[in-house]
Amino acid sequence: MARPAAAAAPPHARRLGPARPLPLLAGCLRVAAGLRRGGGGGGSIALLPLPLGTAEASPGGLSSFLPYKLLAAIMRLVILEDYDQASEWAAKYICNRIIQFKPSQGRYFTLGLPTGSTPLGCYKKLIEYHKNGDLSFKYVKTFNMDEYVGLPRNHPESYHSYMWNNFFKHIDIDPNNAHILDGNAPDLQAECDAFEKKIEEAGGIDLFVGGIGPDGHIAFNEPGSSLSSRTRLKTLAMDTILANAKYFDGDLSKVPTMALTVGVGTVMDAREVMILITGAHKAFALYKAIEEGVNHMWTVSAFQQHPRTIFVCDEDATLELRVKTVKYFKGLMHVHNKLVDPLYSMKEN
Repeated sequence: MARPAAAAAPPHARRLGPARPLPLLAGCLRVAAGLRRGGGGGGSIALLPLPLGTAEASPGGLSSFLPYKLLAAIMRLVILEDYDQASEWAAKYICNRIIQFKPSQGRYFTLGLPTGSTPLGCYKKLIEYHKNGDLSFKYVKTFNMDEYVGLPRNHPESYHSYMWNNFFKHIDIDPNNAHILDGNAPDLQAECDAFEKKIEEAGGIDLFVGGIGPDGHIAFNEPGSSLSSRTRLKTLAMDTILANAKYFDGDLSKVPTMALTVGVGTVMDAREVMILITGAHKAFALYKAIEEGVNHMWTVSAFQQHPRTIFVCDEDATLELRVKTVKYFKGLMHVHNKLVDPLYSMKEN
C-alpha cells in the first residue's frame, strides 16, 4: 500500500532556525548531566560548543564547524559567581557573536532584546565595549520582546523609554533599525502581525536574548501560554502586575494590565537563544526550566527543545538545582568560557 503523503507544514513552521537538526527530547538535559534514574551511561553524552557563525549549516554538516565533536543537544547552563559576572559573560557573548558575523550594509546581524532589571548589567557592558571602540551596532537590527498597551511612548516606564535611556542612545544603532512594538497602535493585532513580518523580512533573529519572571514566563508569555504562540495581545497575570508595581511607585492602579508580546514560537524561531536568570527569587523557575519537562505553565521550559539555547545565571539562581546538575555544568566552564574569548573566537573563524 502506498505511503500517505506528508502533511503540509503549519503556517508558522520553523524555517528561520536550524530546522530542528536534532531530535531533542524533553529531559535531554538530565540525560546529558548524567541524572537518569539508575545511572548507567550518563557520561556518554557531552555538552559541547555550538558552531559559531554557521546559522545556515545543515544538520549533517554541523560537526565540521565544531572544534569538538557534537554528540548531543547544545543546550548549556553557564553558572557565574554573581550578577555582575553573569552580565559581563552575556555581554561578551553578544559582542563576540556580532563581531564573528561581520555585519555590513545589506547583511545585518539581528538581535532580539528584553527589558526589566536583569539585562541592565549586560547593556552597560555592551555600551562600554562600544565606547571603547570594540563593538559597533551600525549594521545591527534589534527587535524588542514586548511593550505595555496604553502607556504613552514617552512615559518613563514604557519600554520605548527604557530601551532609549538604558541602551540605544548610548550606541551607534540607526533608530530605524531598533524595532519596538507600539502599544498605542489603532489596530493592535495588525501591529503584532506587522512585527512578525518585519522579523521575517530581516531574515529572522540571529540571537534572541531574554529574561524571565519568577513564574518562568518569558517576555509576557504568562503561565498557560501556548508554546507555539506568535506576537499578540496578552492580559497580564496578577503576579506580573504585582512584580511591576515597583516601577509605578507601588501603585497597582497605575500598572498596565495588558501588553503586546512576542510569542514563545517567535523566540523559538531564532537561530540562538540566550536566557538571563539571576537571583534566588528565580531559582525555582530555573529548576523548572532545565530539570523538569516542558510545561506550558512554565513557558521558559520550552527552550529545552531549542537546539541552541544558553541559560546564563548566577549562583543564587541555582539554589533549587540538584548538586549534581550544578557540579556538571561548572565542570564545563572551561568550554563555555571559550565562547567569550576573543582570541579563541578569531582563531576559529
